Amino acid sequence: MKSFLLGCSAFLALVLAGAANAADVSVSEKHPVYQPVVTPSYDWSGFYLGLNGGGSWGTSRFNFGVPGTARVGTAGRLLGGTAGANYQIGHLVLGLEGDFDWADISGSGNCSVAVPTCASRNDWLGTARGRIGYAFDRFMPYITGGAAFGDFKVTGPAGGSINSQQTGWTVGGGIEYALSNKWTIKLDYLHVEFGNISWPPVRVHFDEDTVRAGINYKFNWDGSTGPP
Repeated sequence: MKSFLLGCSAFLALVLAGAANAADVSVSEKHPVYQPVVTPSYDWSGFYLGLNGGGSWGTSRFNFGVPGTARVGTAGRLLGGTAGANYQIGHLVLGLEGDFDWADISGSGNCSVAVPTCASRNDWLGTARGRIGYAFDRFMPYITGGAAFGDFKVTGPAGGSINSQQTGWTVGGGIEYALSNKWTIKLDYLHVEFGNISWPPVRVHFDEDTVRAGINYKFNWDGSTGPP
């Protein structure tokens, strides 16, 4: 009898051990350990080249001294190239950008009753700016500002004309989106103020507002391809 009880106990222990092992395997198979997939975030750091184009509108203010001033509206289009570089620190993106655009921006209007027509024309526009952006992965809004350069031709009240290359300042902002690791597209706005052309007895001051779309190709600093 005693031997029978010991045998039953040993058999019961083996059955319980086997059930426990089977339960462990079942739980492991039904509930595997979750392994999260980590997708690399977009890195804006790198040097880039691109194309841009858009439109411009502005005002040329003719100051005649005693008789007063006249405002001549201007409008036109721009097309050119862009070069720049970004460096990303966390979400903050610091950058430098320059562009040079062919411009067809002009306007004319009445200077006064005695002088019916004044005109101005802008043939090219360039900027050299800093940029500060905040990256939401592939989407980045930014602000920008720096120096502006342009070539102007003015037709004055005496009927003659003068050409002058002007230096001024610009400020604005935009948004940029990464289509892939290499290609980005952007839309920006710039307000540009230029100095006066002194043409005795007239002084002419220029300001412009531009809206441009652009596409850039990025070269990573380390030469890697990065995420797709």
